[in-house]
Amino acid sequence: MEAITGKALILACSAVGAGLAMIAGIGPGIGQGFAAGKGAEAVGKQPEAQGDIIKTMLLGAAVDETTGIYGLVVALILLFANPLVGML
Repeated sequence: MEAITGKALILACSAVGAGLAMIAGIGPGIGQGFAAGKGAEAVGKQPEAQGDIIKTMLLGAAVDETTGIYGLVVALILLFANPLVGML
């Protein structure tokens, strides 16, 4: 049985951390779905305000998506540009 080296442990923990960081994509997915549903509901109630509703909905979706993008960036850094490996 081989011992786990420091580098192997860091890489394994980084892979687990990258997977956990991708869980951050769940929130934006739920939020955007909810916003799109409410936007469609609002347009159905007031079709004359469609332009304002869509602008507001798209702005909210853009802000909401930043959480998922930050999670993706953290996961990519942990997998491909891990600064902890160089500290060994």
